Amino acid sequence: MSDQAEAQRQAAIPTDSATAVATSSSLDEEYVFRQVTDDDLGGMSLEDAIAGTIVEFDDGDIVKGVIVKVDKDEVLLDIGFKSEGVIPARELSIRHDVDPSEIVTVGEEIEALVLQKEDKEGRLILSKKRAQYERAWGTIERIKEQNGVVSGPVIEVVKGGLILDIGLRGFLPASLVELRRVRDLQPYVGRVLEAKIIELDKHRNNVVLSRRAWLEETQKEQREEFLDNLKPGERRRGVVSSVVNFGAFVDLGGMDGLVHVSELSWKHVDHPSMVVTVGDEVEVEVLEVDLDRERISLSLKATQQDPWQEFATNHRVGELVYGRVTKLVPFGSFVQVGDGIEGLVHISEMATHHVELPEQVVTPGEELWVKIIDLDLQRRRISLSIKQAAEGGVVAPEYQEAFGEHAYDEHGNYIGDYPAADFTPESEGQAAWAAEYAAAEAAREAAAAAEAGGAPDSEAVAAPVAEPGATEGVEE
Repeated sequence: MSDQAEAQRQAAIPTDSATAVATSSSLDEEYVFRQVTDDDLGGMSLEDAIAGTIVEFDDGDIVKGVIVKVDKDEVLLDIGFKSEGVIPARELSIRHDVDPSEIVTVGEEIEALVLQKEDKEGRLILSKKRAQYERAWGTIERIKEQNGVVSGPVIEVVKGGLILDIGLRGFLPASLVELRRVRDLQPYVGRVLEAKIIELDKHRNNVVLSRRAWLEETQKEQREEFLDNLKPGERRRGVVSSVVNFGAFVDLGGMDGLVHVSELSWKHVDHPSMVVTVGDEVEVEVLEVDLDRERISLSLKATQQDPWQEFATNHRVGELVYGRVTKLVPFGSFVQVGDGIEGLVHISEMATHHVELPEQVVTPGEELWVKIIDLDLQRRRISLSIKQAAEGGVVAPEYQEAFGEHAYDEHGNYIGDYPAADFTPESEGQAAWAAEYAAAEAAREAAAAAEAGGAPDSEAVAAPVAEPGATEGVEE
């Protein structure tokens, strides 16, 4: 190659920073150069250009990123920083003891709050739940101002109520879950509930909810219509929804009504659970409807036959009935003669001789025959007599098959069999009382015979009616 040709070749080489590539394979041929890169930094240095690709943020900022890895203890989030951010498992959700894989997945884009830009190990520490918390507060505050409604799943049962996930932990007191207090809260876990916000305090991280307020608001028209159609005296079927110390609540299909403990049974009730349990289907009678207070008073016993009315219908004054002594008082003893029916044997009607104290004649639990000498249905009082029962009389219908006239001999002695299933032989107390009474009767007969001038016929002396055994247990 001549010197002139070499000079021309050198002159053709570009002097700027662009790179050129020869397209000719022959050194003797003229080179043609092609530009393959451009200077697009605009005068910026390479160091400044690299720094410009890194996200700038401070502690407390909310950043966006993509999940790149999910472990059992932590999650890695790429937010465009020089290294991935770490979200500890405890910072993923407001729920406790969660599996990270149940909360996030690889490739998912989420927001996180910067807890620490660089810890002692140089890691970027983030929190998904804190970012969610900050976003939720703004939303919840707006809802509270507008008197709106929040909704979320129940994630936990705590002392006194439930925890709802509404972007943060909202507390729903047990007394505000339903229109009535609920005792078993466990079935609510997992259910999505709607509620009103009744208290909000960001500094104390305190959000109190009320589902009852929401129910009252949404069901107001329905309740008013239900109450308007409910009339005292009508009978409705319902289901026992809860049992409390003072009675039982019955769901009538639209609202709950209260059956006070005094309206559960004609018998004395120590606690409502003795009569009904939650879930029982019952028929009740409406006693009162309070439209202003939206309260319904119900009665269970009004749908049942009054045992006093039944007893008065089936018995008459002068009949003999069998009973058990339930209680002794200074003026006599109470004897149960029917289911929930007690009568009084006055001390003057306990024996033919003078009695100072009732325990001289009877003891609690003792079973014996008594005669009905007065029956006051209106006042619910029955007067009974042991003394007159010993003189005999008509046995009440329910006892006639076992203790009718055929069961006694000509002297009044009981000769029938004791039905093993229903009765037991007389007690020692009854036998002692009968012997004492028989001796007194014999003495009177002897005195009468002496006055008449003749000796008494011992076989003619009427023996008292022996008291066969018990029928059934008696409540004191």
